[in-house]
Amino acid sequence: MSFTLKGTENLSPEEKYDFIKLFIKGQVRDEKDPLALMANISAIIMALVADLNWAGFYLVREDQLVLGPFQGLPACTRLSYNKGVCAKAWRDQAPVRLADVEAFQDHVACDSASRSELVIPLIKNNKVYGVLDLDSPLLSRFTEEDQKNFVEIVEIFQESL
Repeated sequence: MSFTLKGTENLSPEEKYDFIKLFIKGQVRDEKDPLALMANISAIIMALVADLNWAGFYLVREDQLVLGPFQGLPACTRLSYNKGVCAKAWRDQAPVRLADVEAFQDHVACDSASRSELVIPLIKNNKVYGVLDLDSPLLSRFTEEDQKNFVEIVEIFQESL
């Protein structure tokens, strides 16, 4: 199920990213609970970014990533430190962008419809505490520009913590 915010249908992708950033700046000004913020960030991403089938967060809990707020079909609830795209972003403390998830040897297929993926780590005090995970049913969905914008989106969120 997809939906869009009224009045945003004709915005360019860059205008939509600007809208998302403004939305998050407003949210972090008014709300301090990270889970509430993650829930709304997931929703605004799904409402404005085309060709996604999942957008959400995984949070570090001891030696695993545990499912956090998200939009999309039900997902894997726990991911190990040693396997998967999200775990690679966690281990490397760096974004991971895959044009074809099936070409990634340790890919964890929570949704068989996902074909490409972008994962941005959430880092505070030089330590990863979670990741923003974005999945698309299209091959090569995510560009370098997408990655740059999502890194900025995560930075805006993290400044509030």
